[in-house]
Amino acid sequence: MKIAVIGTGYVGLVTGACFAEVGIDVTCVDIDAKKIASLEQGVIPIYEPGLNEIVSRNVSKNRLSFSTELAKVIPGCDVVFIAVGTPPGEDGSADLKYVLAVAREIGRSMCDYLVVVTKSTVPVGTAKKVKSSIEEELKLRDSTLTFDIASNPEFLKEGAAIEDFLKPDRIIIGVESEEAEDVMRKLYKPFLLNGHPIIFMDVPSAEMTKYAANSMLATKISFMNDIANLCEIMGADVNMVRRGIGSDSRIGNKFIYPGIGYGGSCFPKDVKALIKTAAEHGYDMQVLKSVESVNEFQKSVMFNKIKRHFNGELSGKVVALWGLSFKPKTDDMREAPSLVIIEKLLEAGAQVKAYDPVAMKEAQHIIGDRIEYVHDEYEALIDADALMVVTEWPEFRSPNFQVVGKLLKNKVIFDGRNIYDAKELQELGFAYQGIGVHEVVPIIETTN
Repeated sequence: MKIAVIGTGYVGLVTGACFAEVGIDVTCVDIDAKKIASLEQGVIPIYEPGLNEIVSRNVSKNRLSFSTELAKVIPGCDVVFIAVGTPPGEDGSADLKYVLAVAREIGRSMCDYLVVVTKSTVPVGTAKKVKSSIEEELKLRDSTLTFDIASNPEFLKEGAAIEDFLKPDRIIIGVESEEAEDVMRKLYKPFLLNGHPIIFMDVPSAEMTKYAANSMLATKISFMNDIANLCEIMGADVNMVRRGIGSDSRIGNKFIYPGIGYGGSCFPKDVKALIKTAAEHGYDMQVLKSVESVNEFQKSVMFNKIKRHFNGELSGKVVALWGLSFKPKTDDMREAPSLVIIEKLLEAGAQVKAYDPVAMKEAQHIIGDRIEYVHDEYEALIDADALMVVTEWPEFRSPNFQVVGKLLKNKVIFDGRNIYDAKELQELGFAYQGIGVHEVVPIIETTN
């Protein structure tokens, strides 16, 4: 088979590379000539573990190529994926101008039957708009060519996208004809050989499945953060509560870890878009509005803790931040809680010294030189008044606390991800504050 993937962002590049990995002839298309030139030279524009290697391997085997000219790529293709960006508008709605622009270009360029697949995360009803845009262009050409629309939402976790694509929990495909189903089943056959389930449904249901899945996960996160905040007030330990409810098979133990709020390119955007879509159809998504509200509040929790600890006097204080990206194994800073924390610290007159294994270049692009960027986690601690853990990168999980204690001016740790043992730190003389647990103060030995 031969396919084209339009858009070389996170979703498009991973999709194209992984289809090439199973032997399919793939061309990734983008209007950004500079990005395409970089990709042809082996420069990957995003950080994703394993992506560099899989792109390089398939380019060398001539299974993966790049182009800026969609009109030249489409002839001979069986399937065209639309994987361009759908940035949120000011009102939370998804901006479909790039999706529909690609649809019109497909209508102008196609010369045989095609299955046109929306891979971008788009609101329910987008497939109809894509179909209409293609039909309008074909009508202008007086063309009788036929095509089908399909929806194939992605469920990729940043930091594990290659594994997620090659070994998916499920493959969701919305189709409108048996012919389209046959084409998509053939395309995904290499993945089905390993027993990965494929679920066919109507197109609107597939579009809704993506939003519903992300919104459910966001709901679990905000629910646990709400519980964590109540635990602190009531004297309970959210870590114990999490273990207790996570053992219930109806609830499960995933996405119930409290923290400082979700971020990234999916959850914030998709929750907003679903709320907006519902409102446009006269329905009020009350639960999701609360999910969003809790998440925005949670991003300020650690700042509020450090402010209380220093009695509201943060001017001149130096705060070391470990982690900047919204989650480990990515350089994605979109909607990252670190951005809220940094802004609040700077507004309060504090200085920030930050370290992240991969996201500092992206952070500097967003924040500029208003904070200090250092070469490793220990350098961030030098002359700092407190340490705040923002992203749970593996290398932060087991630091040398003796060294940490010597480098910090004050042995104070604010753990936004609950990765440390409060009792252990207490015995080492640290003041410790996590999420959903009472503040732990150092053990002070006295002699009579």
